[in-house]
Amino acid sequence: MKHQNSQSRITNAFLALLILAFIATSATYHTPLARGSYETEINQLNSQLSDKKGALNQLRDQQRQYQQLIAEKQNEKASLQNQMSILDSRVTETELDIKGTEMEMEQVAIESRSLELEIAQKDQEISENKLKLSNLLKSVDQQGSKSALEIILLNDSFSSFLNEFKYLNDISEGVRDQLDNLKGLKTSLEEQRIALENKKQQLIELQKVLAEKQDSLEQEKQDKLSILDQTQSSESQYQQLLASAKKEQEQANAEISSLEKTVRQKLAQLEASKKKNNNTSSNSSSQSATGFTWPVTKNRINAYFHDPEYPFRYLFEHPAVDIRAAQGSRLGAAADGYVAVAKDNGMGYSYIMIVHDNGLATVYGHVSKILVKEDDYVTAGQLIGYTGGTPGTPGAGKTTTGPHLHFEVRLNGIPVDPLNYLP
Repeated sequence: MKHQNSQSRITNAFLALLILAFIATSATYHTPLARGSYETEINQLNSQLSDKKGALNQLRDQQRQYQQLIAEKQNEKASLQNQMSILDSRVTETELDIKGTEMEMEQVAIESRSLELEIAQKDQEISENKLKLSNLLKSVDQQGSKSALEIILLNDSFSSFLNEFKYLNDISEGVRDQLDNLKGLKTSLEEQRIALENKKQQLIELQKVLAEKQDSLEQEKQDKLSILDQTQSSESQYQQLLASAKKEQEQANAEISSLEKTVRQKLAQLEASKKKNNNTSSNSSSQSATGFTWPVTKNRINAYFHDPEYPFRYLFEHPAVDIRAAQGSRLGAAADGYVAVAKDNGMGYSYIMIVHDNGLATVYGHVSKILVKEDDYVTAGQLIGYTGGTPGTPGAGKTTTGPHLHFEVRLNGIPVDPLNYLP
């Protein structure tokens, strides 16, 4: 008999602890509504969500159409009209992308509201179960406080007593299981709510990026229009401008390759001389070139290495990454090394090349002001000049489309993807 009383009290204590634990973790997210009101609003939100998804799918289809149009135009012969068509399509594609992001944010807001209602609905169900459990605990406690003789006397037979005891135990286990399920569901909903808040923040950041991208493309459009003005909207003059730009690029590449070889020969002779005189190796360039730092503040990449969307790919493969940077931004050396070239071409394409260890070299293009000279030794992060790239400004060159840094990495004289070396 003592064993039965003890079992009952343990059951009571276990349920009480469950309730206290659940109360401690409960939180109210919304003013309680009638259960039907929750379900009605959730259904309305789900309907709105379905409409938003349909509209977003249509918008994404339009984006894909513009992407296909851009790809087709890029494969056509270069012309003023073709280049403007590509730019206009890219601007429109970006505008659609921004609109799509706004629609995704609206979706997240609807999903978040729906989830909050579900959480509030579950909170209400939990409150109702607390009341039921409270009444049940009173009944179980009363039953547990009686002696076995009293329980038997209150029932018609010993069999009825056993049935009643089993009934109470079954109820206790069922409610405990229900509480566990509700608690698990509440935890899951809380996690989903946090995930939705994170997603909303991500979309807000994405919208900022896309807005910047649109600003950049609008600026690029104005820059291209300035090229049209320079050529007086003449296709023949435009082709002459492109030919001149190609020649300028080829000359720069030839000069970079030649001077890099010369500098490396000088360095090899210097190393040999030091070894002969001191019988030790030189550590003047102590930093490994694989430890490059960003030459300008890390920012969005406007054009990638061998970018298939590079607007002048029909002239030459893009051997660099174009890093967005405001006109006149601080330009630092990516790693320790010797300045092989510091070419100031006035209103033409100005650039700096630095030779590093391990057969690596870096090139910095569209430099508006150069602060180093050939044969200077520089360290990682040291100020070597200022960026440019705005059309019609010193160091910009022929075909630049806006302020940025043209950044190359060369391995044994051959351009490689700079993003493989940047942190």
